[in-house]
Amino acid sequence: MSLDITIHPPADTQRVVIAGRLDTHTYAELDEALVPVLADPGVGTLLLDLGSLEYISSAGIRSLFKARKALATRGGKVLIANPQPQIRKVFDMVKAVPMNEIFASVEEADAYLDAMQRKVLQGDDEV
Repeated sequence: MSLDITIHPPADTQRVVIAGRLDTHTYAELDEALVPVLADPGVGTLLLDLGSLEYISSAGIRSLFKARKALATRGGKVLIANPQPQIRKVFDMVKAVPMNEIFASVEEADAYLDAMQRKVLQGDDEV
C-alpha cells in the first residue's frame, strides 16, 4: 500500500493527514511533503492526523522525530491526532511521542490548543 498525504490550508495549526503505510518505502514522501511546511516560519504547531495510517516503521518514526526537531528549534510542536491502536502501541513502546502530544481526535487537539492559547492570553493580561 502507498502513502497518501493531504496538507490542509495553513491556519493557526497546520494540519496534515497521513494515510496508508509510513515505512521504509514511503517515509521519503512524507519528508519531502513536509519540507515547505516545516520551513514556513508561520507554522508553530503541526497537527498530524493519523486516523487512516495503518502501519508505521522505524523509518516513519524517524520522519516524525525529524519534524519535531525542526519545529522545536523555534519553539513549535508536533501533535498527533487519531492514531490507530497499533500505531499508538508503537509510539508507547518506543516512546516516540510524549503522551501529552497524542490526542484521540482532531477536535480534542483543537480544544487543547485553544486552552493553551487562552492560558497565554490570560497570562499576558495579568502582566
